[in-house]
Amino acid sequence: METCSKAWQSVSGRGDTLAGGMEDEGGAVAPRGSEEGSPPTVRDIEQLLATGRRACNHVDEVWPRLFLGDLVTAHNRYLLWKMGITHVLNAAHGKFCSQGNHEYYGTTVEYHGVPANDLPDFDISKYFYSGAEFIDNALNTTGGRILVHCAVGISRSATLVLAYLMIRHHLRLEQAIRAVAEHRWIWPNRGFLKQLLRLDAELAPPCE
Repeated sequence: METCSKAWQSVSGRGDTLAGGMEDEGGAVAPRGSEEGSPPTVRDIEQLLATGRRACNHVDEVWPRLFLGDLVTAHNRYLLWKMGITHVLNAAHGKFCSQGNHEYYGTTVEYHGVPANDLPDFDISKYFYSGAEFIDNALNTTGGRILVHCAVGISRSATLVLAYLMIRHHLRLEQAIRAVAEHRWIWPNRGFLKQLLRLDAELAPPCE
C-alpha cells in the first residue's frame, strides 16, 4: 500500500511547478480563475493544493472532531478507541486491503462504506450528499468523532471531506481546500477535482 510520503514524492516535482503560479498578498498561490472573476480550473485548484502542507501522518484532525486518515489507522481498532472515534466513513469499502465493514467495528462504531475507486473516471459525486449527511450526523452526535479514510487518505476520502465542508458549511472549494490543507497534505485525482468544481458551481450563490 502506498504511503502518504510516497504519494507526495510522486507528485512533488509536478506540485513545485504548479506552485509557481499567482501569489496573493499573504504569499499563498491564488487560483487564477478566481482572481480574474472566472471559475477556477483544475490547474488552478492543483496550484492551490501544491501550496498546502507537504506532509501528513497516518491520521490528522482536519476539522474539529473530523479526522482524515489511511488504512493503517482504520485497521487499528485499539487506536480508534483511544481516539474516541464513534463513526467511520470508509471511501475504499470493499477494495483490496480494506477490512472495514459493519462487522469489523461492531456495535461501538457507526460505519458507512463508499466503494470508490481512485480513478479519474470514477463518479464519486454520487456519494457527495450521502457522505456529507453521515459526517454531519456524526459530528452532531454528542461526543461524536469521525474518521474518514481510504487507502492513503489523500484522494477519495479527502474528496468526500471537501464535499462535506462545501455542502454543510457552505465553503467554496478553495476555502475548503485551505481549511483541510492547513492540517494535512491532500491530492484528489483530476477527475475528482472536476467533480468538486461542478459541485462548487452548483452550490454557488446565484449572484456569483
